[in-house]
Amino acid sequence: MNSLASLIEKLSTAVWGWPMIILLLGTHIFMTIRLRFPQFRVGKAIRLSVTKDKHSHGDVSQFAALATALAATIGTGNIVGVATAVALGGPGAVFWCWITGFFGMATKYTEGFLAVKYRVKTQDGRMLGGPMFALERGVHAKWLAILFAVFTVIASLGIGNTVQANSISLLLNHTYHISPYLVGGVLAVLVLLVIVFGVKGIARVCSALVPVMAGFYVIGCLVILGLNWQHLGETVNLIFRSAFSARAAGGGFIGTTVLMACRFGIARGLFSNESGLGSAPIVAAAAQTRNPIRQALVSSTGTFWDTVVVCALTGLVVVSSIVAHPDIDCTQGAALTKAAFEKIPHIGPLILSVGILTFAFSTILGWSYYGERALEYLAGRNTKAARIVIAAYRVVWIAAVFIGSVLSLSLVWNLADIANAFMAIPNLVSVLLLSGVAVRETRKYLWNNRLDEDSEEEIPTL
Repeated sequence: MNSLASLIEKLSTAVWGWPMIILLLGTHIFMTIRLRFPQFRVGKAIRLSVTKDKHSHGDVSQFAALATALAATIGTGNIVGVATAVALGGPGAVFWCWITGFFGMATKYTEGFLAVKYRVKTQDGRMLGGPMFALERGVHAKWLAILFAVFTVIASLGIGNTVQANSISLLLNHTYHISPYLVGGVLAVLVLLVIVFGVKGIARVCSALVPVMAGFYVIGCLVILGLNWQHLGETVNLIFRSAFSARAAGGGFIGTTVLMACRFGIARGLFSNESGLGSAPIVAAAAQTRNPIRQALVSSTGTFWDTVVVCALTGLVVVSSIVAHPDIDCTQGAALTKAAFEKIPHIGPLILSVGILTFAFSTILGWSYYGERALEYLAGRNTKAARIVIAAYRVVWIAAVFIGSVLSLSLVWNLADIANAFMAIPNLVSVLLLSGVAVRETRKYLWNNRLDEDSEEEIPTL
């Protein structure tokens, strides 16, 4: 088992090395240029995200679809992951993480567009979409669509379920000495009560949970920045200087270079916002929207909130705390985050605990939907078979929540990382090969100011 774990860890490191980073970031930059910087439309996109298209085709509102995608995307990586990037790559990693989020908005825009453009309708009226349908209907490569769906199921049980449950269990056990078995049992029941209602139940809970959990965490970050306000100028200067200087960053960081800051910052940004991985488009396809470009804009805000706002705030909190308190241990991400939040008297650790708990729980809900839709695609047009497979999957999902709560899962983390990488490759194929379609319809609806028009394309029924 030790040899197997070592092999999987090496494979995980290899697939998330420079080739994958270059592929993802290269796609982000390519789509940004082709689409004429859709990032600058973020104000319009945010307004659309809270505007209801009630009479449009879809299962849930655009805001509910966005909230569900954010629920799956905003996780412990936004808290501990950013601090780990700082610990390994120095303060400059925050800059590269932010840059990755900025350019990643263009890829998330394209993914949202393709999700609606190539979605289909089931016989009972539900919407199905995502990279598997873009690959099958747009690229005409069903074998790639099947591969994507298979790895989505694997990733959902790993990064989307067991490792999140494990994070919750470890936190409650270490902080409040609550038994992992009790945590696993309660968590499994709570997840069951939500996913039994399908996408509408998941979306309803996420729509209520995401704004509260993100707002609570952001307020905590702002309080810390307020406590460190005298050091904010020095913090920003250190982040930018470390991003472009080959010198050691100082303050406990030894020998961090531009290359290290770039590598860890970009990798954490890519992994955190999931732009290019192909997960968020699965729920974007269920959105009520009058044309694909409206949903493309709304989808792009997911990366904005996740990386440009939440990850950037975390980075500022961590680095400003290091500057204000040079004695903080800078070698471990989790310890670094904990030390930063402990500077808020009395309630700092509580804010951090609630943030991790809600972020991890919402991730479990969001990824359960991704896994179900991937399985439904693999089941094909056999409605009865799809229902049986989904019912069995929900049973496995609940069991995995409990198992993840009581076991050590370092091996599962690496397997999940590998599955995520293998999701990204076929998804990026669809993004790049169908980029011309995205440009054509962006010109039609966005550049020509026709966003309020309804799409005339018929949604095919399975």
